Amino acid sequence: FFLFVVMLARSSVRVASSYLRCFCTNASVLEGDALINSNNEKVTREEFFKGKKVVLFGVPGAFTPVCSQKHVPSYLSNAAEFKSKGVDTVACLSVNDAFVMKAWAESCNVNQDDIVFLADWNGSFVKQQGLNVDLGAANLGERSKRFSMLIDNGNIVSKHVEVSPGE
Repeated sequence: FFLFVVMLARSSVRVASSYLRCFCTNASVLEGDALINSNNEKVTREEFFKGKKVVLFGVPGAFTPVCSQKHVPSYLSNAAEFKSKGVDTVACLSVNDAFVMKAWAESCNVNQDDIVFLADWNGSFVKQQGLNVDLGAANLGERSKRFSMLIDNGNIVSKHVEVSPGE
């Protein structure tokens, strides 16, 4: 946990602390609907998270300006450092379909070895974690809040949630 916070603090991923809520938890992410990778393959949560250390970050939508210009590039530039500190996988999750996530990864020049793009196609993951948000006013519908998690062997070690979207 400490390493994740230190790395987050040193990286350009971090925003002003007043915009983040940090939760230390031991909740499991193993139960629930499968996620879909950018190859349109179902991946059970147990397959993806069990026995691994995963940095998972969630964004409101693929191709949105802030997510495309700030968040993905920041995690991409820090992926090797995360992995050098024992993280097995860095993954991006959004409430989109797999085809959109694949196109977005390609447009951001992201290789799956660096960041795995996951589609939470029905929003079940973010709803289960209390990370869903209604962005109907922006014509986006039900989406994900911006968040990051450190997940170790299927258990959330640390969860950071953006409080003031768009700032």
